Amino acid sequence: MPAPPAYGHRSIAEVLSSAAASLGVPGLENRLKLPAAKHVCVVLADGLGRQLLKQKSAHTPFLRSVLQSGQGAVPAGLDAAFPSTTAASLASLGTGLPAGQHGMVGYDVLDPDQDRVVNMLNNWDDGVDPHQWQPLPTVFERAAGYVDVSTVGLPRFSDSALTQAALRGGRFVAGTTSHARTAAAAETMAGAESSLMYFYVHELDKAGHRYGCQSPQWEHQLEELDATVRRLNATLPAGTTVLVTGDHGMLDVPESQRIDYSAEPELIAGVRHTAGEPRMVHLYLEDGADDAGRRYLLDAWRTRFGDRIWSFTREEAVAAGLFGEVRGPVGPRIGDVMIAARDALAFYDTRRVPARALEVVGQHGSLTKAEREVPLLCFQAEGKTGKKAQRR
Repeated sequence: MPAPPAYGHRSIAEVLSSAAASLGVPGLENRLKLPAAKHVCVVLADGLGRQLLKQKSAHTPFLRSVLQSGQGAVPAGLDAAFPSTTAASLASLGTGLPAGQHGMVGYDVLDPDQDRVVNMLNNWDDGVDPHQWQPLPTVFERAAGYVDVSTVGLPRFSDSALTQAALRGGRFVAGTTSHARTAAAAETMAGAESSLMYFYVHELDKAGHRYGCQSPQWEHQLEELDATVRRLNATLPAGTTVLVTGDHGMLDVPESQRIDYSAEPELIAGVRHTAGEPRMVHLYLEDGADDAGRRYLLDAWRTRFGDRIWSFTREEAVAAGLFGEVRGPVGPRIGDVMIAARDALAFYDTRRVPARALEVVGQHGSLTKAEREVPLLCFQAEGKTGKKAQRR
């Protein structure tokens, strides 16, 4: 079993809570040792892996200058949540908790109450109430009584189910382009005495899924991200702590390695539902399945793929701490058996997903370094004073 994410110490779950603590919000800990501040802007670039940022540093002159300047005691890297997917990591960011607590344990997972698979990202089931699925308070809700709290993003995310579940609290500031969002962020923060802002960038992940993270299109979006952060540096109030991080990394999976496992009967023997990500599959067994059934399934996957995968049971995942401490209602949402890709593989159940899903190039969800390690860049904004930004 690979090591679990560094929950409570150096994971995506510590970013917003540390940011709020650095602003003086009581009841939250500054575990990332951020500098005390009056304003903090957390920029989360969906799909920004630490390895990719290092590999493509020629495309990011501004971010590269931040890295080279150093940032004191603030760690330069973090662990994504497990699974290394947007729903899990954004919920960890928003709540300050691991997936075992907030309950967003995959891209799509089993809802035991309905006995059907539900999506946690863009297409929430009508039978799932986001506030009941994730009832714990968010960092924004805890901070709103002390500082101005805002989220900057595309209009369609303003009242999405994921926002309601994991990022509720404060107000939403919408912008349809990166320039509009940076301008709105500067205006919003300038009007507050003390503020916590979450600035979401989605374009990098979108390009990676469609074209791959080694494509010119992905590199272009990385350059756009660099320009966005540069604009924030120039326009946010001087001295604002700017944090740049990601929710997961990514790797490209060749078309020949995108496998329809539903076409192989031994890989779905005794399976009632399939869910998760192509690189982190949840398998839910039929009611009444015993340990022998689980072992048969594990052996079938191990025989087929060998050391190209990690395969483990729900109990083994929980004992290993992959989900952190698991809250009672969350346990049944986790697969009885889980398959995580170690190699450049992706697994699909084409009985359940459309054929176009196999066209996705850039993938994530598993426990490899490329997927689980994300950067954390920290600097103080130059603002409109013209003074050089302070690096930490």
